[in-house]
Amino acid sequence: MAAAGAVSGKIIYEQEGVYIHSSLGKTNDQDSLISGILRVLEKDAEVIVDWRPLDDAIDSSSILYAGKDSSSVVEWTQAPKERAHRVAEHLNSYEAEWDMVNTVSFKKKPHTNGDAPSHRNGKSKWSFLFSLTDLKSIKQNKEGMGWSYLVFCLKDDVVLPALHFHQGDSRLLIDSLEKYVALCESQFNVSSSEELFWILVSCLKSPQDKRILLVNCQNKSLSQSFENLLDEPAYGIIQKIKKDPYTATMVGFSKVTNYIFDSLRGSDPSVHQRPPSEMADFLSDAIPGLKINQQEEPGFEVITKIDLGERPVVQRREPVSLEEWTKNVDSEGRILNVDNMKQMIFRGGLSHALRKQAWKFLLGYFPWDSTKEERTQLQKQKTDEYFRMKLQWKSVSEEQEKRNSRLRDYRSLIEKDVNRTDRTNKFYEGQDNPGLILLHDILMTYCMYDFDLGYVQGMSDLLSPLLYVMENEVDAFWCFASYMDQMHQNFEEQMQGMKTQLIQLSTLLRLLDSGFCSYLESQDSGYLYFCFRWLLIRFKREFSFLDILRLWEVMWTELPCKNFHLLLCCAILESEKQQIMEKHYGFNEILKHINELSMKIDVEDVLCKAEAISLQMVKCKELPQAVCEILGLQDSEVTTPDSDNGEDENVGMTVCPPSAFQSNSLPVLTASGGRDDNPTEIPVSPNVSRLTPA
Repeated sequence: MAAAGAVSGKIIYEQEGVYIHSSLGKTNDQDSLISGILRVLEKDAEVIVDWRPLDDAIDSSSILYAGKDSSSVVEWTQAPKERAHRVAEHLNSYEAEWDMVNTVSFKKKPHTNGDAPSHRNGKSKWSFLFSLTDLKSIKQNKEGMGWSYLVFCLKDDVVLPALHFHQGDSRLLIDSLEKYVALCESQFNVSSSEELFWILVSCLKSPQDKRILLVNCQNKSLSQSFENLLDEPAYGIIQKIKKDPYTATMVGFSKVTNYIFDSLRGSDPSVHQRPPSEMADFLSDAIPGLKINQQEEPGFEVITKIDLGERPVVQRREPVSLEEWTKNVDSEGRILNVDNMKQMIFRGGLSHALRKQAWKFLLGYFPWDSTKEERTQLQKQKTDEYFRMKLQWKSVSEEQEKRNSRLRDYRSLIEKDVNRTDRTNKFYEGQDNPGLILLHDILMTYCMYDFDLGYVQGMSDLLSPLLYVMENEVDAFWCFASYMDQMHQNFEEQMQGMKTQLIQLSTLLRLLDSGFCSYLESQDSGYLYFCFRWLLIRFKREFSFLDILRLWEVMWTELPCKNFHLLLCCAILESEKQQIMEKHYGFNEILKHINELSMKIDVEDVLCKAEAISLQMVKCKELPQAVCEILGLQDSEVTTPDSDNGEDENVGMTVCPPSAFQSNSLPVLTASGGRDDNPTEIPVSPNVSRLTPA
């Protein structure tokens, strides 16, 4: 970026009333507005974009402010290159619509007596110009979000302050620039396969965001990949993402993989394998606690193994019965020996007749130490609170909703998802089913409860089993709200929770089987993206409806360790390792194979293996610190049901696999593509058929 000096040449475009909104020196929460003039000039076969303040007598003190320490002031300086990535992330956030303070970095200058220094040329702090050949991309504002603005990002990753067009006409500038450079609308600014994955995932939130204009889209391999991705006569990838975001994201990623890797690696086969030193550095950073040997081995990195010791045999018990539960309740309705009760639930789950009551405790809706009278009062309070929130969206008129795009979007997405959620389950099947209406109403009310998050695809999957068990709109809502407190990060726009879990899963899997991890790396599957759906909605689409009820209640005990769901993933992958490696599955085959496991996994077998893995790890004396932190073992050992010496410990105990424990009174309610073992169905309360929304 050139210094902002006087520039002469043929004026192609000129616009006054183009402002920088500076948060520096703002008072009463008002931004400082720096008015300027924006020009596009042609000089010596070069096109220059130039912005400078209009007021030659601008007071530099208006762009400085004193910090808490009056001996220092803060002034603007060009953002260093190492901050460019954070800057780019901020520009995609809501705050960037109004705040440009994070598009620059700041430095403190020592100053005495708290007086601001004088600057002879204050306007130079904000003036800038650059050649159009240095322009990388332009970001536009969201439609209807205040004044229109543009943010220029240069090829050296310098992000310039946002320019706000108070008089409109930002489109005229774009039209002027397009005479000299090609600008293409795209949210796919891809530099790696990992970035591509998260771009596809971002479609879950906003598949039609076209605010980024890229300059000169010349990467033929990438262009070909997305042409191939979109070249589907019946349905495009965006339409598929709207219908089934999880499958579409995975399939879409698979479809473009070969093109992307060709683009990133080049055509030379010798560079298709990552250098061992590069891979070692990556693994050392990502998984502290494991020592990596960089000696050459064909196709694999040699990782020093940690001896985890022998894996113990784990036993499961019969589900907790209503009689066992009643024995653990005192005369006032308090649950006695909560730890023992949780251990029993972890070991065997709950009988179906008990779920409606016990789930409220497991999810935190009811405190474990509450009396029956206290819970009755709590339900009354929560009922009032629920219907006040429900009334908020129910009372919005059609005219009001026309002016509330977010509410319209939430409603539209909820209506689409509700109509395809668990429709093979009798509780939700058929037209005009009251269960579907309740699903819709609860999800709309949740938007009022947490309007910032609102509704994201996948949340209906989490609500469906809760409503099925509770058979009550209010109780289902508050159980769902509690569950969403645990799952919130999975659905946030940046999806940081998902990224963290994938990294943690990779750490655990590498400790358990470094050879399998190395094989996955060699097949470009080391990021474990094929586990994305498992983590996003807690295996909801991997197990039958009945098995999900069992799996979730076991996980809600928070035993035997933190992040037990990641050990469940490890147990499933361990079971599939042999087939994947012996048949030499590549990226696409691995993805296809994992997706086809849906409704074919034995829940009791997986629970046995996952618990055995946790016991094996806790007994290891050399467990890496990273693993200890993931499992919450840094301060204490794993809490295992083995420590329970209660008389109920051995009731109905059997060595895994305990398929015999799939009681005939607990049916598999067949989901799409699921197995049907012809069990007897759970008796549905007569009230279910009469459920109507309030």
